[in-house]
Amino acid sequence: MAYNYAINDDVLFHFQGPQGRDVPKQRNVYTITARLPIEADGRPRYRIKSTTEKVERVVTEEQISQLADRPHHRMA
Repeated sequence: MAYNYAINDDVLFHFQGPQGRDVPKQRNVYTITARLPIEADGRPRYRIKSTTEKVERVVTEEQISQLADRPHHRMA
């Protein structure tokens, strides 16, 4: 599986509550700071940084989505 986001792309991070339930929150905009090695099951991973707080996370691609108002780069 190829990476669908490039470094410096802005994305939405989807928080998950207990047992994988979505947690309703305000927009959680993060910037991709690194593309990490693809996991053994083929899922791309990224390091993302909050645009409003001093928070960084490592996430898999299904935990993020592109911003509706800004297209992302499709890169392999």
